Amino acid sequence: MSGASADALAARLRAAEPRAGATRVLAVDGRSGAGKSTLAEAVAAELAAPVVHLEDLYGGWDGLAGGVDRLVAEVLAPIAAGRRALVPRYDWHAGRWAGPVPLDPPAELVVEGVGAGSRRAAAYASLLVWVEAPDDVRRRRALARDGDTYLPHWDRWAAQEDDLLARERTAERADVVVTS
Repeated sequence: MSGASADALAARLRAAEPRAGATRVLAVDGRSGAGKSTLAEAVAAELAAPVVHLEDLYGGWDGLAGGVDRLVAEVLAPIAAGRRALVPRYDWHAGRWAGPVPLDPPAELVVEGVGAGSRRAAAYASLLVWVEAPDDVRRRRALARDGDTYLPHWDRWAAQEDDLLARERTAERADVVVTS
């Protein structure tokens, strides 16, 4: 990846002002298969911070917008208020919601997924990172990761990404752009 290393992003987050109560939030956004999860996990390891994956909040293949709403209402707003968040968790194999995961307000929090940098969520972010990769690379990675499960939904999900990203213009608002 080029644009910033995990340790540089961790240092930059530590130096940033908290915008979710006392918590500094790193939002890692980008299209499916861009490398968001890999970067988020590396930065979280540097910080010893928890990661919230929007994948757990989407609620199915038509749930991109709902996942962003859940991120704000059920994770970021409670954390900003100094309260424990109950992070929703969608079970993709069972096709239903599983029990939420409690999350006490940490010093740093990494949030990753398509929509992590949407305007409502970015209001809580101390640092917004956009991860990009060529379309063919993204598709290959996503399908290698999720295979036959994702393939029939690729175009459907991409259309939701197109709508959200055209409206939010997240890449243009990012503090850092990373190419993977």
